[in-house]
Amino acid sequence: MYRFLLSRQWVILTLVALALIPTMIELGFWQFHRHERRVAQNTLIADNLKASPVPVEELSSPGHVVPRADYWRRVTATGTFDTAHEVVVRRRTSSDDRVGAHVLTPLVLKDGRIVLVNRGWVPGAANQRDYPDVPPAPKGEVTVAGRLKADETTGASGIKDLKGLPDRQVMLISSRQQAELIGREVLGGYIEQTEPEAAGGSPEQIAEPDHDSIGAHMAYAVQWWLFAAGVPVGWIVLARREKRDRENGTADGTTATGEGGGDGDAPDGTAPEATQEDGSAIQATSPR
Repeated sequence: MYRFLLSRQWVILTLVALALIPTMIELGFWQFHRHERRVAQNTLIADNLKASPVPVEELSSPGHVVPRADYWRRVTATGTFDTAHEVVVRRRTSSDDRVGAHVLTPLVLKDGRIVLVNRGWVPGAANQRDYPDVPPAPKGEVTVAGRLKADETTGASGIKDLKGLPDRQVMLISSRQQAELIGREVLGGYIEQTEPEAAGGSPEQIAEPDHDSIGAHMAYAVQWWLFAAGVPVGWIVLARREKRDRENGTADGTTATGEGGGDGDAPDGTAPEATQEDGSAIQATSPR
């Protein structure tokens, strides 16, 4: 009854179905793990933003790699801005998706070390090789508050660290790179400034990271698992339909063969009688 399953067409269909099931299950777990990471990140951001601010020197030092547990920690730093070594970070967007640059200004601490401060976003110059119009940093000693961030890398950000850029323009925020340019010790990571607010609203401060939305990863995971469950169901439906169609085709052929009699012979095998015009029967005789 199900010998058609051994046909080439059905063998290929079955193999494809068997390959799709684990693939869809794995894709579902991939989306589920992305959901878990998003939830964990939201929790981390919320907890670190609620934590009391601490001096940046307590969480970082020259050459230090900021661990993920300290991302977005609220920190403070007191010192004097070194505008002579200020740079802009190219191809950064504002809160309304305008393309411009971030202003990265070194802050010289009381002990002589430096921490990088991302003062915010400014519009780019008309010519990309020109230095944009950057409002001056406050003069004298200032206390900056903000969120601690790790050094940027191409692997983590997807941004290529291009060479041959115009003077005082960079692609990535790197404490090691700036330490080489400045010639002084720079604390690892940088501060995303939130206080004090810039006069006139420029540079535009970077918005607080989103830690409320979780995305649609869980919904995608459920969809992939439903697809995986639907594959064997679909295979069974197709196989039963094929079986039914073959049975109907066989039954139709049998009925067509069995309908009707022979070539006009009588049921007993004798030839039918001929009839004259006056209605009398003529007995058929066999030839001698």
